[in-house]
Order: sequence, then C-alpha cells, then structure tokens
Amino acid sequence: MANALANETSPYLLQHKDNPVDWRPWGPDALAAARERDVPVLISIGYSACHWCHVMERESFEDPEIAELMNELFVCVKVDREERPDVDAIYMDAVQAMTGHGGWPLNAFATPDQVPFYAGTYFPPEARQGMPSWRQVLEAISDAWRDRRAEILQQSEQIVERLEGGARLTPAGTMIDPGMVDDAVDALRQAADPVNGGFGRAPKFPQASAIELLLAEGETTVALDALRAMAVGGIYDQLGGGFSRYSVDAAWVVPHFEKMLYDNGLLARAYLHGWQVSGEPLLRQVVEETLDWALREMRGPEGGFYAALDADSEGEEGKFYVWSLGELRAALNDEALYETAVRWFGASERGNFEGVNILVRAEGPVADPPELPEIKRRLLAVRAGRVRPGLDDKRLTSWNALMIAALAEAGAVLQRDDYLDAARTAADFLLTSVQDDDGRLRRSWKDGRATLAGYLEDHAYLLDALLVLYQATLEPRWFAAARRLADTTIAHFGDDENGGFFTTADDHERLVTRRKDLEDTPIPSGNSAAAHGLLKLARLTGEAEYERHADGVIALLQQLAATHPQAFTHLLRAIAFQRAEVHEVAIVGPADTAAPLLKVVREAFRPHVVVAGAIGDSAARDASGTAEPAGVTIELLEGRHAIDGSAAAYVCERFACRAPVTTPDELAALLD
Repeated sequence: MANALANETSPYLLQHKDNPVDWRPWGPDALAAARERDVPVLISIGYSACHWCHVMERESFEDPEIAELMNELFVCVKVDREERPDVDAIYMDAVQAMTGHGGWPLNAFATPDQVPFYAGTYFPPEARQGMPSWRQVLEAISDAWRDRRAEILQQSEQIVERLEGGARLTPAGTMIDPGMVDDAVDALRQAADPVNGGFGRAPKFPQASAIELLLAEGETTVALDALRAMAVGGIYDQLGGGFSRYSVDAAWVVPHFEKMLYDNGLLARAYLHGWQVSGEPLLRQVVEETLDWALREMRGPEGGFYAALDADSEGEEGKFYVWSLGELRAALNDEALYETAVRWFGASERGNFEGVNILVRAEGPVADPPELPEIKRRLLAVRAGRVRPGLDDKRLTSWNALMIAALAEAGAVLQRDDYLDAARTAADFLLTSVQDDDGRLRRSWKDGRATLAGYLEDHAYLLDALLVLYQATLEPRWFAAARRLADTTIAHFGDDENGGFFTTADDHERLVTRRKDLEDTPIPSGNSAAAHGLLKLARLTGEAEYERHADGVIALLQQLAATHPQAFTHLLRAIAFQRAEVHEVAIVGPADTAAPLLKVVREAFRPHVVVAGAIGDSAARDASGTAEPAGVTIELLEGRHAIDGSAAAYVCERFACRAPVTTPDELAALLD
C-alpha cells in the first residue's frame, strides 16, 4: 500500500511511495502529527539521481522491520532537495556543524518546531567501518528524546542562531578593495591543478563560475587548461555529449555518472566563452554537443527541460555508459573502426573502471579522426538499446533558466537558430505555465502542475536568462519580462534593513529561520545572480534603484568574498562588473547593415558589454525609445536612430555616449 508520497509530483518522492515507511511530504501536517504524537521528526533529504540515496533506500527504507521502527518512533518526512532547497539548506548546515561534513542522503532529527538536534548522512543497515547501524541511530535518538529532552530543547536557541547564517550579516562599512578581484584570480591560480587541470584534488567538481571569472579577468591559461582537461576526460560523455556531476579521481577519468541540467547549462556557457577567447575547435564542439544532448534527451514536449539523469541503470552505476572491448568490437562490426576506436578512446582489456572502459579522448585535444563520426553513430545506436538511466522529469525553474541562457547566448554567437528557438520556447513555457498572474514564479512543474513557491534563485536566474535572451534576439518582450521580474524580486525577497536578498519570499511558509543563500557552490547563489542581473539591467535602463539593490548584495558579502574567493566566484564577477568601464551598446537600423555590427559585439567574449537594439522593422519608429511592436520602453535606445539609412552603433558608459559609428571596424575600435 502506497504512503502519502503517492500524491506528489517529484520523481524522487515518488520513488519512495511504496516503501513500508510511512513517509509524508514536508509541510505543516507532518509537523502537527509530530506534536500530537510527541515524537521527533525524521527528515530524510535526497534527490532522484543520488546513488547513495538509492543504496540506503534498498538497504533500510525497504526493510519492513526497520520501517516499522521508524514509523513507531518518529514522524518520517521525505524531502526532494531540488524542490525544497530552503529546507535542504537548513539541515545541511546542521549536519555540517554537527559532523564536519555533509552530503546526501541527509538524515536529520528535529523537534516538532523544526529545530535539528542530530544529523548525519548515509547509515548502513549493519554497523561497519566505524559507522553505527541505522537501527542503532534510530533507537539512540528516540532514547535521547525520552531521557534528555530538556537538554535538547535548551540547545535549540543556539542551534537556531547558527542556522540563521547569512541572515545575521550586516553590510561592511568600508569601500571595496580595488585589488579584491585580482587577489581572487591569484588565489584561483594557486589552487589550480597544474597536471590535471581544474582546482584541488579528488573528487573534482567542474567549477564553471571560477572558470568564467578567470576568463573575464584575462587569466586564460588556468581556465582553458580546466576546459580542455574536462573535455577529454570521462566526466564528459564522449559519445552523446553532456557532463556528469563530478569526477571521483583527480584526472577527470571516472565520473559520478549522474547528469544534472544545471551543470550542463553553466558549462555550455563557460565552453562558449572559452572558444570565444581561444578559437579552439574542441571547445566549440563541446558547446554544441552539450546543447544538442540537452535538446535531444532533456527537453519535454512543452519545451521545458528535465532536471537530471540518474547515475544508475539496472542497479549499477555507470552501466549505460561503459564498454568492454568485446562490446566495442561487436558494436562497430568493422576491424578498422574498432582499432581506431580503441586507440582514440583509450580502451583496454583491463579497462579503467571496474574492468570495463569509460571512454575518454586518449589523444587529447587534437583533430578528430575522419572515422570518428561513423564510430560514434554505431556506438550510440547500440547504447540506445541499453536500459537507460532513470530520468527526473520535473522542470525546475532556476535550472531551466540556466539552460535558456546557454542556448540563447550560443545561438547568437554560433548563429544557431535552433538554439534560439529552443531558448524562446523554454522562456515562454516558464512565463506562461510556471509564473503566476502576479509575476511570481513557481519552483517546479510536472504533469501539467506548477508547484511550490519559487525561491530567490528561480527569480534571479530567470532575470539573467531573460536579459541574455533579449540581447541575443533584441526582442523587446524578453526585456519587459526581465524588468517585471526584477521588480518582483526586489519587492518580495529584498532585505531593506541589511541589504541583499532572502532565499524565500516575504510570504513564504514559516521555517525555523529565514535564510540568505550566500556561496556560489556548486551553482551561483541567488544573491550573486541577483546582483549580476540587476547591474546589467541598470546599464540597460539607467535605473539607479536596480544598482542600489545590487550594491547592497556586494556590501553585505564583500568581506566574505575577499576571505574565501573560491566560494564567491560569481559574486566576484558581479563586483568586477560593478567596477568595470561597462560599454552600453545601442544598435539601430536596417537588418542588413546592423548584422555586421552585431557580429562585432558577439564574436568576442565581452563580459563588460550590454547591448540593446532596434533592428529592421522595429527600427522604423520615432526617437522616443519605444521599441515596437511590444510597446516596451528601453531607455538605452532613446534618441538613437540610423545614420543616412545605415545602421548605427552608439557606445555609451553610464548613458554618456560617443558619436555613433556605422562600420564594424569603428565599433571594434571602441570596444577593444
């Protein structure tokens, strides 16, 4: 008999609906039941592509005896961390404070008032390797609640203070150190792995925001080394495109095979910028293969993008992706192709992963052999017949926004209309099916239902994506939607007292504390994304209020960023943008003469440029700045017009503009 999770839409929660554990979704009903029964709440948090979450489910949550004990001693709550990052962040802070490490599955025990008093990650069904068994943990926590409850409750106030985290920060009263960004670049340079690329030791995560900061600040060696190393490793799917979440080794060979939408959206843009800087064909190839994979395997029929592919298939991690030599020979059915494939992918009889081969680009970033397209075609055809990894088919607003931004920018730079069309369709989907009539976003969409209140990152990421989409298409509707979303974000998430933004809106359900997400790991924080997006919007509108709220984020977090630069790389990009001589470019005129001017703006990586335009039919208007047909006022276009029937580019800094230019060379001279 199914438990209460059967009524949910989250694939992760639905994975647990047939457990004998009496799981409930997070919410007031579960907390009320804990108060009524006078028992703690067991909050078990994970996500659908989490390997060890599946392991603990098989070992413990499907065991009738263990489930009976859980049901007897606790009110048991299952949380999808991807749908509820607010709940996850609270209890992840708790487990890190209590144990010194974190991860998923995350299992926290809390009072009926949501205050955690014990937390851990994975527990085995039997005690081993110094870990207590899950049964021992359950019984010990229940005994503590019965015998030492006064002590537990006495500690609650201190625990809540610790969980408030960034919400207790106050803005720094000092000016930004002008050398802060340079110091951060130096710190990243020192943290780089000179042998294998990337940063630090195993496990290795693809730190897209750090790479973007380095590229924006002209430190290309470390950034390009990281991009090349990942592109030739096993973390990158050499057949189908797309990146796994991280590498378990330092050399990027053995991935943790789950593929997350957010990683691939962020990395596609990083590779695009790397290609713009270097011109290396491999980097462009990775951009297109990654985005082609997303369109092929991760896009729903309505145009939104699925959340993740699991690491496991048929109960084994990576089984879908790995090859024995015999499988390669049979799939290729051609000895010459087989010999080329073995050499190119570095395959061997011993393999590089549990006796089989994760395909890598063994010969490094050199030109593909002419046989490679046919080899890939044959191997992909065979792989398509295997049991596929599980698909988490919910559409998360913030992760979709990351993919929209990647598709829009790549579409404009690479002149791929299919990417631009996919970005438009996904943005339309979010604005019509996931956004409420009052401009507020929902977090998740599945099976025709938009659920859960959106968080800061949903609003901030989509703000950035809409601005990227506007600059890629110059269609005013995206600019208008971005501006409305910025106003909504400020109104409902802004902190007028200390600056910055809260993770949850002012009318969100009441949790044990209202937090601010701060660090840019593994993805940009909502605060960093909001700051960067608002700064760009301010440059397009001249509206000081947008810049004031962005400055509030920077004032709040600048000291932390100076001390821990690797944790605040996206914020440091916002700081660099704030301090840079940003070029505001307005291009107006007929499409045929505007195209070469737009190419100048887009062909190079220009992190400190924003562009507005009225091209073709929309240029046939008066000088009021009202871009037809949407009737949207874009202040940067006010008073701009074509010159003698030819498109003109106006290059401005804080709306002080130079004389217009009409040739690509003149425009390049002003921007370079």
